[in-house]
Amino acid sequence: MPDPLPLHQLDVLIVDDEAGMRTGAERSLEGFSVPLPDFNETVAFTVRAAATGEEALAALKAKTPDIVLLDYKLPDMTGIDVLAAAPEPHFLTIMITAFASLEVAVTATKRGAFDFLAKPFTPEELRATISKAARSIYLHRKARKLEEEKRQVRFEFISVLAHELKSPLAAVEGYMHLMKERIKGPELAGYDSMVDRSVVRIAGMRKLVMDLLDLTRLESGKKKRALETVDLVKAAGLAMEAVAALAEAKGIRVELKAPPALPMNADAGEIDIMLSNLLTNAVKYNKQGGSAVLELERLAPGSALIRCTDTGIGMTEEELGKLFGEFVRMKNEHTRAIDGSGLGLSILKKVVKLYGGEVRVTSKYGEGSSFELSLKDAEVPAAGTEPALRP
Repeated sequence: MPDPLPLHQLDVLIVDDEAGMRTGAERSLEGFSVPLPDFNETVAFTVRAAATGEEALAALKAKTPDIVLLDYKLPDMTGIDVLAAAPEPHFLTIMITAFASLEVAVTATKRGAFDFLAKPFTPEELRATISKAARSIYLHRKARKLEEEKRQVRFEFISVLAHELKSPLAAVEGYMHLMKERIKGPELAGYDSMVDRSVVRIAGMRKLVMDLLDLTRLESGKKKRALETVDLVKAAGLAMEAVAALAEAKGIRVELKAPPALPMNADAGEIDIMLSNLLTNAVKYNKQGGSAVLELERLAPGSALIRCTDTGIGMTEEELGKLFGEFVRMKNEHTRAIDGSGLGLSILKKVVKLYGGEVRVTSKYGEGSSFELSLKDAEVPAAGTEPALRP
């Protein structure tokens, strides 16, 4: 038996001077619920009742309901008068009337009425109208919650970005002040180390900006693609050349295991993003004198496998769980001195999705990691459309 859907309660206020109408409506909604399978949730109802406009206003003041079933013709005032005198209407109104007219409909709508029920109505008609109102409320609240979450994510994103840029900017500014004060004397050579460190910091900031642009283009679907036949083996050779200096400085041997050629329908820039990310991380997070192996393999016609294995510092299970988040960098005694934007693997995963693939990672702390990408030939989009991330 499937688990029951999580339950949400909506408060319904029924305002009608006919006791039979109030009782009938309460009975119709007793035990009634509206399933929302798209959100894996269910909406149920609690019901209150009022017989006059004054009672309705008192009930609205005591507790704001979610839905008001409001009779147009009440003993002491009209339903329109109730809406006019009600507190700020943070509820949906369903007008009940046997005297429906265009003027009533227009006035009620201006006062915030959501729907209408004409007397007499059946329990099924009432439930159908309540169901529509409940779905509207739920979707509105869900949208508002998502908007709040987006604002929070945007705030956190900007906060992290500011933090990532503040440190290198402060360092470069410090070096500039030292040079301005001629702290090393008049000889230019004395300032070479400061210039070198500033250049490294600026390069890191440029890398962060470029990574942000890549991430934004990928997530918005605005990234321009130039699909062509790309030889993964040649692309891997170029990526290895790009990390050769870093590998040599750390005494790391980088090896390529691949067939003579491995053509794919792809964007050369995207292939470079994937290969460069894998190799750069395999070298940066490796041990002095370690090794990294990049393997390319044809899985089937139109698909390929890229595997990058290193003898580096590895990751814990907890670190693996955070690996593909944005601005995520593993911080431990081995990684504190390693620079990076924290966006590379997030971008890598999004690019892999463009090729209908997935990323698998295995790692053991202190022994090394292995990243495995499965890729399919990129699909040529229809004329006039932008390629989007595959689900």
